[in-house]
Amino acid sequence: MALIVQKYGGTSVGSTDLIMNVANRIKTYYDQGHDLVVVVSAMGDSTDRLIEMARRIMNNPPPREMDMLMSSGEQVSVALLAMALSRLGVKARSFTGGQVRIMTDDAHMEARIESIDAGVVRQALQERYVCIVAGFQGVDARGNITTLGRGGSDTSAVAMAAALSADECEIFTDVDGVYTTDPNKVPGARKVSRISYDEMLELARLGAGVLHSRSVEFASKYGIVLHVRSSFNNLPGTLVVREEDVMEKALVRGVSLKTDEARIAVKDIPDRPGLAANLFGRLARSRVNVDMIVQSSGKENRNTIAFTVPEKDLLLTRQVADEFFKEIQSGSLEVDERIAIVSAVGVGMKSHSGVAADMFGALAAENINIEMISTSEIKISVVVHIEQGKKALEAVHRAFGLERPA
Repeated sequence: MALIVQKYGGTSVGSTDLIMNVANRIKTYYDQGHDLVVVVSAMGDSTDRLIEMARRIMNNPPPREMDMLMSSGEQVSVALLAMALSRLGVKARSFTGGQVRIMTDDAHMEARIESIDAGVVRQALQERYVCIVAGFQGVDARGNITTLGRGGSDTSAVAMAAALSADECEIFTDVDGVYTTDPNKVPGARKVSRISYDEMLELARLGAGVLHSRSVEFASKYGIVLHVRSSFNNLPGTLVVREEDVMEKALVRGVSLKTDEARIAVKDIPDRPGLAANLFGRLARSRVNVDMIVQSSGKENRNTIAFTVPEKDLLLTRQVADEFFKEIQSGSLEVDERIAIVSAVGVGMKSHSGVAADMFGALAAENINIEMISTSEIKISVVVHIEQGKKALEAVHRAFGLERPA
């Protein structure tokens, strides 16, 4: 029998009825003799409600206290699921992140897992308990509760699978797999049966909400096969695997649309070595994730550096830029929040030319202006005006024939 790690998202455990449905699914595995570790998110939108309550108290709550608050949602879920399994006659035990020693750094609200001591879980498994672990949370070296950022329960599940050398890691959510794009935006999107770690990682970073990017990094590092499935049916989903295990090296596997970024232009700075390193070093130390970067030289040895950052980091980016300008005694800032990033991803780009030309041609045919371009070995991203984002997504999806059956 297998050791299986499962993760159930907030929509899968959004009510007590849904929790009973999850418990029945788990019982099926248990009755077949499998050992089970189940990682659970907070119920429905309970985390959002907790954040809203905190904001009513103060605009910028201390991050440590936010972690204390937000971690409570998962504790409700694990306890209720353990009760549901007990009602069905299945031995179950719930654990917080701290109880299973998910050790993280001390970056509150965006902590990273450093180690997991799985001893308590292994012992419970030997006693034939289903181990239900609170996702999204851990503890730092001082015993403070930390959280892993949005989507962190995915990372918790994959990290547990790695720590336990699990045979499978199933990610149950409200969709039945990974699609060529968001089917809510493009009705012709289709489900893919397999996708490589690199492709999934790019799509996750670029706005595909099926998996958290750090969970894919973990899976790739430790060779954990992920099975993305729906908790509302028993259909097979999408396997996230090594590139060599993907039979069809698709030219483009999927396209994505991201609308929660802003473009920053740092203008009128001297054209001399070291300034870019200074600026982006400051942003890195402030934990601002920079995506696309374009530098252009103007007149009189003055430069403009444009880049994109998450909208949530705008205030911090402004503060960093102001300090940078004071130091170099030059420069100004221009911010554009009305942008969308459309990306095409596929391992087939490694061995095929003309992908960029096809993508740009499809956008030109729809009279969509490209404002920035970024490429990697398996990705092409463009910035367009936010009002043209959905139209651009549809055009690129259509250009590569992704609406056709595989």
